[in-house]
Amino acid sequence: MVSLGRQGEELAAAYLVDKGYQILVRNWRCRHGEIDLVAMDGKTMVFIEVKTRRTVRLGLPAEAVDIRKQERLRSLARRYIYETGQTAGAYRFDVVAVTTTDNSITLIQNAF
Repeated sequence: MVSLGRQGEELAAAYLVDKGYQILVRNWRCRHGEIDLVAMDGKTMVFIEVKTRRTVRLGLPAEAVDIRKQERLRSLARRYIYETGQTAGAYRFDVVAVTTTDNSITLIQNAF
């Protein structure tokens, strides 16, 4: 059985590919944490946090990307660039919010 998080990431990746993104890496990990998706949107490298919920009863999925999470993702993105040597014309952080009960997907570009 696929976990809720994995299901959300699969839906998010398919959605982004349909929007023209090129997925470079899924679940990039280092000892400091994980980036859900790294993709290219044109010449922009995008670091993507996927948040998945079954319902919005306890809040919207994107609300879980608080200041601490944002700081961690920025740090992980710098580490990714350093460790992989990959560069781009620009960089951006997007959040993809997935709700599985109705399969709704919301893309928040340049989220922070």
